[in-house]
Amino acid sequence: MMANPLAPAGDHGPEKAGQRRRASRILIVEDNDDNRMLMRELLLSRGYEVVCAEDADAAERAIAQKFPDLVLLDVVMPGRSGYELCHKLKADPQTRLIPVVIITGLSDRQDRVQGIEAGADEFLSKPIYPEELFARVTSLLKLKDFTDELENVEAVLFTLALSVEARDPYTEGHCDRLASYASSLGQYLGLPEHDIVALRRGGVLHDLGKIVIPDAVLKKGSNLTADEWRLMRQHPLTGEAICKPLKSLRHVLPIIRNHHEHWDGSGYPDGLRGEEIPLLARMIQVADVYDALRTTRPYKPALSHAEAYSTMLAEADRGLWDKQLVQEFFAMLQAKRRAA
Repeated sequence: MMANPLAPAGDHGPEKAGQRRRASRILIVEDNDDNRMLMRELLLSRGYEVVCAEDADAAERAIAQKFPDLVLLDVVMPGRSGYELCHKLKADPQTRLIPVVIITGLSDRQDRVQGIEAGADEFLSKPIYPEELFARVTSLLKLKDFTDELENVEAVLFTLALSVEARDPYTEGHCDRLASYASSLGQYLGLPEHDIVALRRGGVLHDLGKIVIPDAVLKKGSNLTADEWRLMRQHPLTGEAICKPLKSLRHVLPIIRNHHEHWDGSGYPDGLRGEEIPLLARMIQVADVYDALRTTRPYKPALSHAEAYSTMLAEADRGLWDKQLVQEFFAMLQAKRRAA
């Protein structure tokens, strides 16, 4: 199963504590006992759950136990610096959305630049003033609430997309396989990380619009009537409309809308041809066709790898697929087999 990539915002003071599902968890990473205890007592007085660590190693153990909602991170500590820990947290997909406040007594401009480069969300200067601490914490926790809400919406969309797959026993595991094939192809072609993430998400969400198609049509497989075919051809537009309000899915929208276009312009919904079809949509398309050929469906047996290759090349020659991408896809599969 793919990890997905997803509380109303509000005041985090004690007068609103009853409105939150739980107290926000704040991790303080500070080797100085006095500073650590001061921040701990201040935050406890506002109703937060507070966890403390004296260095980067202890902080990572605390984070592994339970993700915090915010990290207050000193720069100068025994062992790894706060900059190093911040960079590691922001590089990890599981922790990169946790807000990090760098706490420093250093005032040099270059120190702040280093913190920004490490991915810090905010800065606090020593000595720490309570009103400034509370303002930074409240602001970033509100932002974290918004982020969590968006992640929850995304999680619902992924669940809906997988429910479409679950309606047909013949397509079990298709979304996960497609996401894996497409993201592997993106890595093989050296695409940037945001494109690879979009391919992974697009593998799951590409057929989300089929949620509105009745089972009698969805499971029919072939020999659709003209009305049924018109309904089926609407699913890319429906899926796009469902996902469009989320800015975090903007790179996935062309995949959802255009994964049924054909190289010769005979596809739908826009009749795009050749390189007018977005690259990521073409990549999902190639992976989608391969998986469909390699699995048993009610109207056909599964083909072998070699049969799928010859079939897809023949279809590319007839104008359905991007022939170069088909060849790159099979070269990628071959490279993965050699490496296994």
